[in-house]
Amino acid sequence: MSGARVVAVGTAVPPHSYTQSELLEEFHITDPRIRSVFLGGAIERRHLLLPPRGPDGTRQPETQGDLLRKHTAGGLDLGRRAVETCLERAGLALGDVSYLCCVTSTGFLTPGLSALLIKELGLNRHCTRLDVVGMGCNAGLNALTATAGWAAAHPGEPALMVCVETCSAAYVFDGTMRSAVVNSLFGDGAAAVAVVAAGPGQDGPPAAAGPELLRFSSRIIPEAVGAMRYDWDDDHGKFSFYLDPDVPYVVGANAGPALERLLAGTGLRPSGIAQWIVHSGGKKVIDAIRVNLGLTRHDVRHTLSVLRDHGNLSSGSFLFSYERLAAEGAVAPGDIGVLMTMGPGSTIEMALVRW
Repeated sequence: MSGARVVAVGTAVPPHSYTQSELLEEFHITDPRIRSVFLGGAIERRHLLLPPRGPDGTRQPETQGDLLRKHTAGGLDLGRRAVETCLERAGLALGDVSYLCCVTSTGFLTPGLSALLIKELGLNRHCTRLDVVGMGCNAGLNALTATAGWAAAHPGEPALMVCVETCSAAYVFDGTMRSAVVNSLFGDGAAAVAVVAAGPGQDGPPAAAGPELLRFSSRIIPEAVGAMRYDWDDDHGKFSFYLDPDVPYVVGANAGPALERLLAGTGLRPSGIAQWIVHSGGKKVIDAIRVNLGLTRHDVRHTLSVLRDHGNLSSGSFLFSYERLAAEGAVAPGDIGVLMTMGPGSTIEMALVRW
């Protein structure tokens, strides 16, 4: 047990939101197969940083340089707003932050987002920092493991993790089904979480704070290493994301063993889990998780509503769901919860928490 506890979460999205139908019209997509992908995925709308319009009013092609600049500028804006909201809710000042971990898979920068955000926000220049880059949708829990570990080793010092995903900086428009699946699914957004551990003789976070992070577990599926990947596309001169159609079944088949690993030695059974916070990976992925873990639609209500309103927000999706759970006010003291993310590797990450 780490002793680290979630204190607050903050999120941010771009100012403009588009329905799936509006996006089909924006990019003049008439292929009925692609239109069915956009309209059949349980997503109603997404917040996106779309390409600029040309003189004729159409959206202009973006080079890899354009996309990287979008990742940088958009990511800094989203990350800053998510951090500021999180700290306000936690009752913390910028100068209180002693550790910053930044997560992203939608662009590569050196120096990374952590250094840029420290400058942008005016954080303490002695702030310890870490960048987790390229791990994909599961990375929020990978990074939360590191953040909770740092907080446990530095009692009383606030640690901050922020997931910054400008997914529209990873889009390729080529009319293929491969690209259509990706372009129909992902949205832009950032989510920050503050974590603090109390030391001997110290007061812990306020009673209104979130759950204690009890333990983490990972399950990697090496035979599916190529099922989700972000690599170079020679035809377009850009990076391009790929999702194998079998991803939902691969993730679903491994969800049970992943949960067994998380609960091993705790005396807990799946029926004792009161709260589920699952990554909004897509309708088929969520359905596969539900079937294999025996979950109801109510169990994943926030997962589904985040998917409906924002699409797949990559590494920060589960924190958007957590934010909705916290706002709902339905959690009781002593409730046990599971946080679950899935992504490239292929990997399933889980955390066990207690309110």
